[in-house]
Amino acid sequence: MNKKVVGISFGRKMGNTDVMIKTALMECEKAGNEVQFIRVDDLDIKTCTGCIACVEGMISGRGKGECHLKDDFYIIDEALMECDAVIVGSPTYVLSPTGRFKTVCDRIGPSHDVTFRKAIFDEGLMAGKAVDTLPDERSFKPRVGALLSVGGAMTRNWLSFMLPTMYEFTMSMGIDVVDMHEYFGAMAYEHVLGNEKEMLRAKLMGQNIAKALAAEIEEERTKWRGKEEGVCPVCHCDMLTVSKDRTYVECPVCGIPGEVEVVDGKIKTTFSKEEQKRSRLHWDGKLEHSTEIKTRAAGPGQIPNLKELKKAYQNYLNS
Repeated sequence: MNKKVVGISFGRKMGNTDVMIKTALMECEKAGNEVQFIRVDDLDIKTCTGCIACVEGMISGRGKGECHLKDDFYIIDEALMECDAVIVGSPTYVLSPTGRFKTVCDRIGPSHDVTFRKAIFDEGLMAGKAVDTLPDERSFKPRVGALLSVGGAMTRNWLSFMLPTMYEFTMSMGIDVVDMHEYFGAMAYEHVLGNEKEMLRAKLMGQNIAKALAAEIEEERTKWRGKEEGVCPVCHCDMLTVSKDRTYVECPVCGIPGEVEVVDGKIKTTFSKEEQKRSRLHWDGKLEHSTEIKTRAAGPGQIPNLKELKKAYQNYLNS
């Protein structure tokens, strides 16, 4: 049975990001998969207002996680619901992905968190609710993904926040990232079409997605296929958080602690199997977060006179 692969580009029309994603999609299509391409800058995507109506609606049972904003986000949403794999690419703007990339991630956000949706879906079925009144059942099918960052800078560290930030796109939905790549030094070429090494890497990304989709067992489907291993065995990124009052390092993508030591002059990191399991890229880690959000109202943070306290600020320095 053919699988569906969507490529989502945050780059310029026919720029490096567009072409590399399309190259990967061509390989997926050669393997017998159905492909789709979306260039986000062609869409009208409004900024998330932080109203949390999407989450509140699901928790209260009055909604399915819909956003009240009316724009073209539904195109991306439907493509993600339909696909079995997604290839996401973005150029580098000041060390990290574009502003439009972050806008889309904010709109995906907690409303698409698979642990939120699954709990509410199951509770709704038990309560006898109709399926079409519950979060989209397609949310729960397994998906794989690949991340592509493109930077003109000749040194790799000018792309330092790219891949860690790009996990925001796949995190909520629990998409298993099986490959990722950083193309830096793009300014040395008029176009990636003149860089054979990078074009081959884009083809390999598509082939890796196709192989993952063809896998018959879960372990084979989700296994890491990227060439870059990284210091974290879960997200395979190289970034670590170090604090002066800690005796451990932390992966800022996965949110898990690990041990660090110097062996033969080289830094070595170790993350236990238990901590790897509770990475926020996995079900256990996401469940921790969605549970704390759902139970927040039970805390001591309610302010009875909040409306009165806000009055001193409502007109202060407003034009």
